[in-house]
Amino acid sequence: MNIRGALAGLVLAASTVFGARAAPAPAEIKVGTLYASTGPFAAISMPAYDGIKLWVKQANAAGGVYVKPYHKKIPLKLIAYDDQSNTATAATLYNQLITQDHVEILISDSGSVLTSVAVPIAREHKQLLFDLSGTGAPFFSKDNPYIVLMSLPISTLWPKAQADFLNDVGWRAGVRKVAILYATNDFTGTHAKSLAGYLRKAGKETIVYDQGVPTNTTNYSVLINNIAAAKPDAVIELGYPGNDIAFLRALQDSGEKFRYVFTLFGGFEMHAVLGGAGASAMVGTFTYIPAALYPYKVNYGPTVEQFHAAWDKAYPPGSGVAWGADGLMGYMSGLVIERALATTPGMSQLDLRRAVFALSGKLDTLAGAFRLNPVGAQIGEMTPMGQLRADGPHAVRPVAVYPPALAMGKPEFGPRSGQ
Repeated sequence: MNIRGALAGLVLAASTVFGARAAPAPAEIKVGTLYASTGPFAAISMPAYDGIKLWVKQANAAGGVYVKPYHKKIPLKLIAYDDQSNTATAATLYNQLITQDHVEILISDSGSVLTSVAVPIAREHKQLLFDLSGTGAPFFSKDNPYIVLMSLPISTLWPKAQADFLNDVGWRAGVRKVAILYATNDFTGTHAKSLAGYLRKAGKETIVYDQGVPTNTTNYSVLINNIAAAKPDAVIELGYPGNDIAFLRALQDSGEKFRYVFTLFGGFEMHAVLGGAGASAMVGTFTYIPAALYPYKVNYGPTVEQFHAAWDKAYPPGSGVAWGADGLMGYMSGLVIERALATTPGMSQLDLRRAVFALSGKLDTLAGAFRLNPVGAQIGEMTPMGQLRADGPHAVRPVAVYPPALAMGKPEFGPRSGQ
């Protein structure tokens, strides 16, 4: 055997021992997602999509994202389709992103309803689903490694902050009877069930009304009359922005007053709800304070102030693109994906999952602490309780009121009956 043949044999042996030669770097990393330009979920979907677009634009302006297996920066290619808030359309388009576009990164549309159809499709094709904000508990199980929740805590955990607030501060203020009205979908349905469970377990508050309605409900007048007949101190309405707007309008028109009124998206999409319901309907109501409205300390990525400035530069006020929590969640999810690509041991979908899990407990982003449980559900990024106060005749401002470590003011409950 000559020297050349001997060397060839050594190379072959080395490749057998140490694995096949790494594949050449692709020209781009394909990121696939859906958005809803119309329909009931447009209010949360479009800002999230705008956040993803901003992340992709910034990453490509810097030469792309660093991908560890290829030891170089690679540009991102965003492939996005409009599902129009329709789950059947979304199912078709998720399939297209996986089987025809062959995206390396799959990001769900915003919210649990439009995420629900992605979960089984991604699992069937063994594609990791970067779940943007679908917090429904049924999505996560020990036998499905192809999902990871990027922002917002899982729906079974998220309502604990409100339950703790009512059982602590509310109880001491005389708020004792609770009414829960919720839209029957994976997100708010799970949220309502978990909230009721936390309240019942504590054994302080009494739930006097607990009713689910279709997510497309627009008329709340009769429902508010029925709630008033139960004489609650606290009324908790859980729905999407359209539900919140319709509920707040009907509540204002009814003249009914309760000591504590809560809406979910009064904080998360404050500007959208403000535009639909008006400041007078929102002042004094309670809500969650999302990261877009709270200055978390960060060790990765921009602060909320820095991100807000970047957002306004990309989408100037008056452009029709609203600043809010969903835009932040889309952008922040992109940042975590970028970090996972920079640290992943390989480019298989399970390699990407391992890389994301390796980040759990190590990242403090502008959305709070990034932490995952073993099945991929988010258990960090807990949102404080807050109250909306008047900020002039046509605006509101959020004030975090609970837990005490995050509070920036004290809650103001309405007067007791007869006062």
